Order: sequence, then C-alpha cells, then structure tokens
Amino acid sequence: MGRTLLENIFASHGGNDCSAGDVVWIDIDNRTARDFAGASVVADLEKYGGESPVSDVEKTFFTFDCNVPANTIPYADNQHRIRQFARKHGLKVYDVDAGIGSHVVIEEGMGRPGTTTVGTDSHLNIMGCVGAFGQGMGDVDIAYSFKTGKVWFQVPSSVKVTLDGTPAPGTEAKDVALAMLRRFSSHELLGKSVEIYGKWADSATLSDCITLSSLATEMGAIIALIPPNETVLKYFDMTRQEAVYADDDATYEEEYVLDIDGLEPLVAVPHSPTNVHCISDLEDVKVDGVFIGSCTNGTYDDLRLAAELIRGRKVAPGVMLKVVPATRRTWSRLLEEGLLKDIFNAGGSVSNAGCGGCASGQIGMTGTGEVQVSTSNRNFAGKQGRGKTYLAGIGTAVASAVLGRIASISELEEVE
Repeated sequence: MGRTLLENIFASHGGNDCSAGDVVWIDIDNRTARDFAGASVVADLEKYGGESPVSDVEKTFFTFDCNVPANTIPYADNQHRIRQFARKHGLKVYDVDAGIGSHVVIEEGMGRPGTTTVGTDSHLNIMGCVGAFGQGMGDVDIAYSFKTGKVWFQVPSSVKVTLDGTPAPGTEAKDVALAMLRRFSSHELLGKSVEIYGKWADSATLSDCITLSSLATEMGAIIALIPPNETVLKYFDMTRQEAVYADDDATYEEEYVLDIDGLEPLVAVPHSPTNVHCISDLEDVKVDGVFIGSCTNGTYDDLRLAAELIRGRKVAPGVMLKVVPATRRTWSRLLEEGLLKDIFNAGGSVSNAGCGGCASGQIGMTGTGEVQVSTSNRNFAGKQGRGKTYLAGIGTAVASAVLGRIASISELEEVE
C-alpha cells in the first residue's frame, strides 16, 4: 500500500513505514521559537537542558515577529532574555528587523520541500505551501526539539481535496481558501493532513500556496500540503526527484472535489473565518480601517498587487489603510521598486516587517465598534482588537479602502 505525502515526509525523517494512527519519532530539520513563548522555551532549557541544551546550533534558531520592535515591557524582557540565551549558546536570532518567522524559513531556503519544521507559531503548518511539514507546538515540546532534534507525532489520517475548475478574473488564493472554509468549516477536516490537487494548485505561485496553506489551522486541519509544482521547485532550484510526493497508489481516508470554476471573491464575516459570504451581500457595510499583511497575505506579490491597484487612487476620507510587509526582504524590494510610494501617496501607512495587527501586538488594532477589512487569517472576537474584522483578499481590501465600504475589485474605477 502506497503512502501519502505526509507519511512519506515522516518516513524520510525517521518514521520508517508509518501509517495513520502510528506514533513516530521524527527528526526535525528546523527547530524554532518566536518571541511569543520563546522565553518559556528558554526557561525550560535552562531548567532541564543541562550544560548543552541544544543538539545542533545550525538547525536551531529564534524568530521575532509578534511584537517588533517590542512596544511592551514584557515583550522587551522576553526578547532580551532570548538574545542572551542565543549569544551564550551560539544560536541565530532573526531579530526584530527580519519579519515573519515562517516566511524567513522559506526565504532562507531552510524550509525546502520535504523538510520538517517546528516552532511556537500556531501557523507553522504554513510550510505545507511547499510540500514540507511544519507544526506549531507548546514550549515544552519545542524545548525538547532544541535539546534532542526530535519530536513525536501520531500520524494523522490524510484526505485529498481536488480543486476543480478555474476561478473568475480578480479572484485570489485567499478566495480559494475562503471557499474551502465555507465548504469544510472548521470540523470536517479536523485533525487531518489535507493534500490539495487540481489545475489551480498546479499553476499556483508560491505566494498563492502560502496564502492557502496559512489557513489550514482555521480549517481545523493539521496541515494543508500542496505538492510542489514547477514554480515552487524553481524557487528552490530543485528537481521533482529531490522533492517528496505521495505515492501513486496512496490511500486516503476521504477524497473530495471542490468546484471553484468561476469562483468570485469572498469575505469571512465576524467572528469566524468559516462565516463566509459573497461580497454582494455586504456592500452596505461601511469600513473604518483596512489591514494588508500577515503570514497569509504579506508577500511581495501580495503587496505589489496592492500597490498597483491603489496607484493613482486615494484612501477614502476617515479610513485607515495599514500595510505590513511579511519580511525585510519583501520590504526592501517594495522600497527599491517604488511600490511603497504608491501606497504612501494613496494615504496608506506602512510599518516594519512582521505580523502586524494579526498578532495583537502592533499596527492594526481596532477600537470598540470599529469595522476593519483584513487580509489576515483570523477574525475571532478580540483577535485584532475590540472591533469587527472581515477577512478578504488583496483586491477586496484595496477596493474597500478606496470606496469606504466592503467592495469588490471589480468596482474600482479605471485611473485615467
């Protein structure tokens, strides 16, 4: 019997001939902790790790992205404690200027197809975007991975989702993800490893894949794995033979087909990412702010699209547009190409690389009664402040910022 994609990744990392339900010990290629919970990892290692608390300094590092630079004393204390520990043991710190940790892992080439990554980020399963395994875990488990280079997992069941058809023009990866959330909610894929196939997945850009896989957590899935297509392989300068795929005769617990042919842009309404509606149902909703960024929609491709759409336009009076690039590398490229100027000239505010408002730590918080359109992955009550957050793609976010209400990209007038 053939193995699924996740089972093959596990098998190549010490899991041998594993299948759903087995408990296996997995070798971890990238052992990380971020500024959130990273200090707890340090405390565990200082208490129980002995004189040599890290097994491999080349595979172990910290990422600061939740609150950067720290704007609270507790975060400043945590980050400083982590820096001191890292200096003592020769560990790399991707500090407050680096950006979102999961994106940095991909940019630096560490999170290549077929690799394994764990950390204290609940969205580290975003690594499924390149056909790799990633998982957010508690501080004790991450401390153990620092010390030993291994973590145990119970192999989840795998399901296969085939995306059938081609979305309508103006529809983005975020809308495809929202279509999946609308179809499966947060329970049907609960605890599953989801493999995504179809014409859309075969032609998706790396940014598209990042967006879709970043919402696996909201679907209740362990991970959403997209088998590396030619675009992703080219990014890592890899061949198909070097990546990991499911066997042709792999067996899945369930196989689904989701029709996305002609799919129009969607919006998730407060207070759940699964509360998905058509934009036409929400055109009377006035907005006070728009947040563009996060691990879901903070890539260069995402923000280039935002800049191109808003070029020559103005943010509506009384609306705040807040933009946060995912990484320093993205920020630098946008700066060099003049794209940040387009956002600035339109009336937008651009902050330093990081999670931004999505992490409840920096730019993007909402006040009581405030309505915000956000390109992030969660709109739970209190997640991005005390207001109401609607989740959408880049086109919808820009159109909403310009028109002052929830609006579709198709509603933007041509710039003369």
